[in-house]
Amino acid sequence: MRTLLALLSVIAPSLTAATPVTIPVNASWHMQLDGKLQTPNRLVYDIDLYDTPKQTITNLKAGGRIVICYFSAGTWEDWRSDAQTYPTEALGKALPDWPGERWLDYRRDDVRQLLAKRLDLAVDKGCDAVDPDNVDGYSNDNGLSLTEAEQIDFNRWLASEAHSRDLSIGLKNAVELLPELGDHFDFAINESCYRYNECDGYSHMRSQGKPIFIAEYRTLNTSLCSRAANSGFRLQFFKVSLKGVGVPCD
Repeated sequence: MRTLLALLSVIAPSLTAATPVTIPVNASWHMQLDGKLQTPNRLVYDIDLYDTPKQTITNLKAGGRIVICYFSAGTWEDWRSDAQTYPTEALGKALPDWPGERWLDYRRDDVRQLLAKRLDLAVDKGCDAVDPDNVDGYSNDNGLSLTEAEQIDFNRWLASEAHSRDLSIGLKNAVELLPELGDHFDFAINESCYRYNECDGYSHMRSQGKPIFIAEYRTLNTSLCSRAANSGFRLQFFKVSLKGVGVPCD
């Protein structure tokens, strides 16, 4: 028995504690989810998991960058390579502003198994961290009767699965769930919290030394830059298309 346990400890390293990468609080960052990848002099890159070749990620890391890989965890996208593997029964209502995208029933075991494969893909490509999007489906017209408690359970599951693969994970939006989720995530990426007066919700995560990356879809606003600096947030201004390089406050 002792020999067997010793052997298992060698061949099953996933059973040991993971050590995800730590992203510096004041890291410069680049977020681009469409178009030919631009390469500004930024430390952190948030780029698409599917559209970015493994070699590109390898090259970015060789240049000292930290790579966050974006994917949608809460919606089904008809253009993704694994779209046909999702059961039609798991698909909810369409997202009105995003053609080809529908809410996803993440409560199902088969759906979670497929989403776990996306995390496996992130590991295979060499991503340091993941940015799972649409993790607030319960608060939208999803057609699946998702509840807040189910959303919290799913988001915690995502964090646990990422950490078990030695991946850091960011909480995307879902500001109202921060009291329940902030301790489970390593950083946050928010879209337009200043526009919706939600940025104060990140104060606890920031007090824990976790980076807060905020994207505002408007032109540079020095007043917002001052507010972000006082809060210790990393604010940047983007075009909605996310095809180019954003404008940081500094």
